Amino acid sequence: MGKIVVSEFVTLDGVMEAPGGEEHPDGKGGWTMRFFDAEAGAFKGEELQAADAFLLGRITYQHFAAAWPSRTDDNGFADRMNSLPKVVASTTLKEPLEWNATLLAGDLADGPRALKSQYERDILVYGSADLVGALVEHGLVDEYRLLVFPVILGSGKRLFPDGVGVTDLTLVDAKTTSNGIAILTYRA
Repeated sequence: MGKIVVSEFVTLDGVMEAPGGEEHPDGKGGWTMRFFDAEAGAFKGEELQAADAFLLGRITYQHFAAAWPSRTDDNGFADRMNSLPKVVASTTLKEPLEWNATLLAGDLADGPRALKSQYERDILVYGSADLVGALVEHGLVDEYRLLVFPVILGSGKRLFPDGVGVTDLTLVDAKTTSNGIAILTYRA
């Protein structure tokens, strides 16, 4: 049975918005670029190799589908990103979707549960703040992998919005890269 893994780049103050340069309401996008290093890249590469699929929200899917299909690299990261199946949680998109994607069947409680039965390994959730909120609300996240960057933005969309219920987690791994990124893995 697969597990739903929320893997996010976040600032020290919990902002997840615009890590790679996407639009940020206060013009603070691209905050990962100053710190991303080979160790963080290796972690993300290993994570991607251990996955069977992506579960994405509409906005993240649209950003990724516009960028990734044309990318290539020497280590196979882009090939893996492009080849994994993507399941998209959206009420506005219609099939067929591009970039090896399909719409999530069922609602936000039953659909992800069915995905866990369909796949044997990790189902990665990148970005997708609203989707993550719904998954947390329904108790569907099995693991959190947070790459906490040593920067405070002071504004932006936070990974866990106000109103999220108390959720106890177990720290199962922690490491720090040479550029100060804390890589924290928690199980629900």
